[in-house]
Amino acid sequence: MANQTGVLDDVFLALADPTRRSVVRHLGRGPASVSELARGRAMSLPSFLKHVRTLERAGLVSTTKTGRVRTCALDRERLELVHDWLAEERRVWEGRTDRLEQLVTRSTTSPKDLP
Repeated sequence: MANQTGVLDDVFLALADPTRRSVVRHLGRGPASVSELARGRAMSLPSFLKHVRTLERAGLVSTTKTGRVRTCALDRERLELVHDWLAEERRVWEGRTDRLEQLVTRSTTSPKDLP
């Protein structure tokens, strides 16, 4: 996973923005046009396209253009990298909390504390 640190940095940076997370959530239901994704947002289309480009650079979204319609699709493999990283972090922290629990349990039931 260490060789993917830059990739993870890009993905987390892209996901740091609520607008981009909303786009990823929407695309989780399937591909959508840029105009559909931008609909109802309080920003201009050029501003919204900056968010789409950020997601593209991070590898989370790919776009295709057919005529005048640009369609976005989610790259689920890129999200799988995040999932794998989080699973590894969870495993590490659960191990640490398990060891802490054992330490606390041992110290509260040690023979020196008994009458």
